[in-house]
Amino acid sequence: MDDSVVVVTGASAGVGRALVRALGARGARVALLARGPVGLEAAAAEVRDAGGEALVLPTDVADADQVFAAADAVVERWGRIDLWINNAMTTVFSRAWQVTPEEFRRVTEVTYLGQVNGALAALRQMRQQGRGRILQVGSALAYRSVPLQSAYCGAKAAVRGFTDSLRTELEHENSAIRLTMVHLPAVNTPQFDWARTKMGAAPQPVPPIYAPADVARQILRAADTCPREMWIGAPAVESILGTLAVPAIMDRMMARDAWDSQMGEALETGARPDNLFTPVDRDMGADGRFGSRTRGDVTAWPAGAVRLGLAAAGVVGVLGAGWLVAQAAKRGRGA
Repeated sequence: MDDSVVVVTGASAGVGRALVRALGARGARVALLARGPVGLEAAAAEVRDAGGEALVLPTDVADADQVFAAADAVVERWGRIDLWINNAMTTVFSRAWQVTPEEFRRVTEVTYLGQVNGALAALRQMRQQGRGRILQVGSALAYRSVPLQSAYCGAKAAVRGFTDSLRTELEHENSAIRLTMVHLPAVNTPQFDWARTKMGAAPQPVPPIYAPADVARQILRAADTCPREMWIGAPAVESILGTLAVPAIMDRMMARDAWDSQMGEALETGARPDNLFTPVDRDMGADGRFGSRTRGDVTAWPAGAVRLGLAAAGVVGVLGAGWLVAQAAKRGRGA
């Protein structure tokens, strides 16, 4: 990453904040995109303190013109874009029928179309360069939806569909641009303190919960190695594979276990500001309020390797079962 030019959306807090800190420590030149100037400036100071360069670009990723203008500003400043990380998101914790059409639209515009806008802005420059890397920050919820987050789950699933389609188009023209998607577990970020909720309780992540710095380390590993997909954290792997194997059973498990586990202490309606339509313009940092419940270092696996391992295990199981049947038949003939 030394001297690389990297764009990070959602850079002012949470996983994005942890990413720009880590990039600064690698000596990268980092363009920071988010809406809130206070958080952006604090994040940029951390990049510079760590040894990198920082460019603050207040941007609403739901606005394609703003995203393309930010990309132009990066190229004007540093001449190229080596890596673009689409990380910005927002959500609403609520039963689906209580979410307004305007709220669904906003979550979709930020969490899904924000990644589309970022990818297209990156591609405009990278196609001219003839190279580059785009990394889409997804979630296990792109595969395994949970109750009370229908808008967010739908948006993350849409990102996955868009990314898979775009990847085939790049492969069709033998492009040197690499496209990777990472899927995250529950992370201790400030989103649970500024996400809109209609549940009368402060939202919280479904445990086990991981630290943003540890997750950021694995995201940058994916940026370095460029697998097709990377699944971060054993819970993400388990929920994705469980959904692929036994979706109806997983539906019942989510209905039973993922409702109360997302709700913390009681919260009065309107008791705190949320960032759905306007930024909460204060420095929220990378970590949320669940540090005492955060697990240690998180592992990650390329999705293809997991699937290949399972396929190999299945073949071995079938062959083993066939061998046992054959042996039993032999014993039967010899009796």
